[in-house]
Amino acid sequence: MSISIAHVVGARPNLVKAAPVVAALGDLDQSVLHTGQHYDERLSKVFFDELGLPEPDVNLGVGSGGHAEQTAAVMVGLEREFVRRAPDLVVVYGDVNSTIAAALVAAKLRVPVAHVEAGLRSFDMTMPEEVNRRLTDQLSDLCLVTSPEAIGHLAAEGIPVDRAHLVGNPMIDTLLANLGKFDTGKVRAAHGLPERYVLATMHRPANVDAPETAAALVRHLHSVADLADVVIPVHPRGRANLIAAGLDDHPRVHVLEPLGYIDFIAAVRGAAAVVTDSGGLQEETTMLRVPCLTVRPNTERPITITHGTNRLVTFEELVPAAGKALSAPERHHLSLVGGRPPTPPGTDRMPPLWDGHAGERIAGVIRDWTGAA
Repeated sequence: MSISIAHVVGARPNLVKAAPVVAALGDLDQSVLHTGQHYDERLSKVFFDELGLPEPDVNLGVGSGGHAEQTAAVMVGLEREFVRRAPDLVVVYGDVNSTIAAALVAAKLRVPVAHVEAGLRSFDMTMPEEVNRRLTDQLSDLCLVTSPEAIGHLAAEGIPVDRAHLVGNPMIDTLLANLGKFDTGKVRAAHGLPERYVLATMHRPANVDAPETAAALVRHLHSVADLADVVIPVHPRGRANLIAAGLDDHPRVHVLEPLGYIDFIAAVRGAAAVVTDSGGLQEETTMLRVPCLTVRPNTERPITITHGTNRLVTFEELVPAAGKALSAPERHHLSLVGGRPPTPPGTDRMPPLWDGHAGERIAGVIRDWTGAA
């Protein structure tokens, strides 16, 4: 049976999750539709090149804008593409505006939807991502779950149990597949970085959109820099507010342009600690055994706290938490043993199915559901 699958991606995390799924479905008729939500080449094109993803069949080039403007532009472009291509299944990833836009368009055209990373919940409806993932799950025919607690969240929201499939985390597939390429020394040399540093990434609206909040964040990052150099690749979102607040005024703060996937994870791997408000980075640091301080009141990835290295902190808690992380005994880098990651010290096991084979399991569910050969 001939099956046509359309993968919709729009932002860096989507690409990292999509790569192993596209590879595992390699013999089927697939198209990759890039919405252009992340339009900076360092947050988009370089990821296609590094992750072995095929060039997108279309790039809608929607760029930035308010939530309504951006989501509407994606919907208009995707409706045209879905009508023209008539896919049998649309696969969406994560929780960005492109994800909910694709799910809405597909549902109205009566095209089935598969949601990779379904069921994650922060229970904070002030987060745009929480709105996106809740609604996407309601519209999805296949809920492909990366974390066990997500099954319960979907059931509590009335989603039939036969729609949900625990498949593991494709983001971890990508990390493990590229583990030998993460050369921290090369990144340090390329950017003139010290041997010991804290890596920071901040882009959530709650942290960077309001000038006064961005200024408070910068003050605390400067205090962290009093303890150790801070390396911060600055996301386009919030850049103006962070720079205006004097982010690069401290002599031990190294402001970088966005990095490609390989260089960025290499920098993460070599960090003494990570300060972030990202979702996916909480998972990557758990796998790499890097202490992670997440500057948010909640997380949709609690498994990174119970099984990993992640800790939620407020602005006021950031500096003492960073001091504690920096004073901890030196950790061992993640390496492969017999082709598999070893169990991290101090934990009984890694999160379930973080084994590098999530893409294959997702492909298996899709093949079974669609009847593809």
